[in-house]
Order: sequence, then structure tokens, then C-alpha cells
Amino acid sequence: MSFPGNSRLLNQISLLVNYARNFNTSQILNQARIGTFMRVVDNSALGKQAMLDGKPPKIIGIYRKPRIAELGTKVIVAIKGQKKKGVVVGLVRLQKPFVPRFDSNNMVLMDDKGNPLGTRILVPIPNLIRKETYGLNKIIAIATRFV
Repeated sequence: MSFPGNSRLLNQISLLVNYARNFNTSQILNQARIGTFMRVVDNSALGKQAMLDGKPPKIIGIYRKPRIAELGTKVIVAIKGQKKKGVVVGLVRLQKPFVPRFDSNNMVLMDDKGNPLGTRILVPIPNLIRKETYGLNKIIAIATRFV
């Protein structure tokens, strides 16, 4: 049994459904989570080789309870078939005021003792990482520029 205003109501519902399909409120693409590809910005041999081969490291673990990487967060990455630790030094996601936003998700590779694998960091890193609360003095020592 059909009612006189039924087709008009169905048309309005279908318009709303089509509009809602194109409307996205998710921030997943704007965050560094497990599965995010990173860019190695130090001069370590492993990082250089991975970037030249076109196989950037992929985050497989984050040492933080909300599993979203921020500046200074320690992460585990899969790179060239190995598991390595690293520190996030630049993100694409929107940052707090006066914290720079980067064009790529940058990281520095570390060994198991917390020493950087490279001897230089090739890009500017945020000045925010200089805080003592991060405990990244060895990374600060090999950095050449700060933003």
C-alpha cells in the first residue's frame, strides 16, 4: 500500500544518503598509526638503502597508550625485513600552535640501546624535541638544524 507523500520522502532520504557517503569525519589519514609509512631522515646505511629501494619503513608498534605517534614518540618499524626502533621527529598531521607541520612523516632510526644509527640528521627537526621530558639528547646532538 502506497501513501501519497511516500515517493517524495524516499527521494529526500536517498539525497541524504548520497550526501553522507561523501562526508568524512575520520582523522585516520591525518595521523601516524600502525601501518603508516615513514621517511628516514638520518644518514644511516639501512635507512638510505630502504629509501633508495622505494621501500620506506612501516610502523608496526608504538610505545604509547593511545596508539597514535606524536613528536618524540618511540616506535618500532619494519625496514628491509628487520625490526628496528625509531623516534618520530616530524609529522604531517596538524600540530599545536608554534610547532611546525611537515610534508612527510619523518623518523630517526635507533639501536636497542637508544643510540642513533646515523651520524647526522639531514632535515630540520622541531625545537620542541629539545625539552628534557623527551630524553632525546643523543638525537639533538647529531641534529644540524632546528625549526
